[in-house]
Amino acid sequence: MRLSRDIFRFFTQLEQNNHREWFEANKLQFKALETSVKQFGEALKDQLNAHDSIDRFKLFRIYRDVRFSKDKTPYKTHFGLTWHRTKPELRGGYYLHLKPNDIFLACGFWDPNPADLKRIRQELDVDGDEYQKLINTPDFKRIWGELQGDAVKTAPKGYAKDHPHIDLLRQKQHLFMVRYSEAQATAPDFLDRLNAALQAVRPFVDYMSDVLTTNADGESLL
Repeated sequence: MRLSRDIFRFFTQLEQNNHREWFEANKLQFKALETSVKQFGEALKDQLNAHDSIDRFKLFRIYRDVRFSKDKTPYKTHFGLTWHRTKPELRGGYYLHLKPNDIFLACGFWDPNPADLKRIRQELDVDGDEYQKLINTPDFKRIWGELQGDAVKTAPKGYAKDHPHIDLLRQKQHLFMVRYSEAQATAPDFLDRLNAALQAVRPFVDYMSDVLTTNADGESLL
């Protein structure tokens, strides 16, 4: 199964004609593309469940919530797909963004709640070496690159500025991202490429799952 180049052609045109009249005139094409992307997402879910545990796949709606936005264009100009790992045992999720000239796979913890962020920092405080080892293995580094996400400017409250893992402790988000070209995204092996990338990131999300399902003493919270 492969993604069609028509996805990116459609969104290029939509970006230039982001109004109801154009969308309604081209809605049949959109629905066909949406169906094909849903099938692609379900196929990746099946591949992931051979080595992970995904409880659901979701394709975000095309309609924008414009109530509190200055931008009143009614439609998103991309597809957003997510795969949710089975909670409460497993944490972290996967996201695929399909937009002309902006195609990426993301994984990690985009908006950890205060309790989760506190627990992550507790673990990094006492054993940041294990985290560093995971994200610096050659296969992981080759595919996922560097840790991304927002960080506080100084040391979080309760942590010394010269802590050996202060860069990790400063993180408010723990994200990794892989970017792809349109040629890669529409190639026959893209599904397998995504699956391989998410296999490579499994040690990281499994480590974070272990951290977030235990207390600071290592006792299970489940």
